[in-house]
Amino acid sequence: MRIPCLVPLALALAATLLAQTPAPAPKAAVPPPATPTTAPDAGFESIFDGKTLANWDGDPVYWRVEDGNLVGEIKPENTIQRNTFIIWRGGSPADFELKLEYRISAQGNSGVNYRSVELTDAKWSLAGYQADIDGPTKNRPGTRHTGQNYEERGRTFLARRGQVVRADPDRKFAVIGSTGDTNALAGHIKEGDWNEFHLIARGSVMTHLLNGQTMSVVIDDDAKARRLDGLIGVQVHTGPPMKVEFRNIRLKKL
Repeated sequence: MRIPCLVPLALALAATLLAQTPAPAPKAAVPPPATPTTAPDAGFESIFDGKTLANWDGDPVYWRVEDGNLVGEIKPENTIQRNTFIIWRGGSPADFELKLEYRISAQGNSGVNYRSVELTDAKWSLAGYQADIDGPTKNRPGTRHTGQNYEERGRTFLARRGQVVRADPDRKFAVIGSTGDTNALAGHIKEGDWNEFHLIARGSVMTHLLNGQTMSVVIDDDAKARRLDGLIGVQVHTGPPMKVEFRNIRLKKL
């Protein structure tokens, strides 16, 4: 008996099945990464014009504008017995971001005060939170305090560089985290050159960033001692002759 050839039949069946199978869906295109639409300085407004002391109030013996910079200087002939500030008179912001650049001399001691109150026992004197700034000294290379949160004429050291600290209603301070090793963080500070501070105050949380590195964080849950708004000012400190310069001072209210 003759067996019919099955090859043509199989080929025909395969062709039929292929015709009935839907074509695979084209692969979806992967969208390109989103491009940030907000510039880093969006919403910031300059509060120092680089030419005058408009809206700034301080002792002219120690403060001036020079080469576009806000300059504080103590000379051998005009040393001070109490820290003195130049105060921004444009408002008392609560939640905000503040960006500025500073340069400080060796043996210099300064800071940026915020959410502060003006004291009445001495002119141009502030009490409140401070982003600390210092320069190297003769006996100590590098900076010791830059980046920490120090409360001027208040509770003093709130968070050292590298610390995340919570202040509770009983005025107890607990280190609850770390932003890094203090000496490693100090390595990001440019001695004798310009550095950028970025301060963020939102509610009870205050964050100090320097040259893009988080230096310290304070969570101030002490409702009796904390301040949620106040004055901004920059400081020259008691001690040896020094010079500190500020520029590109920008504020964004949140």
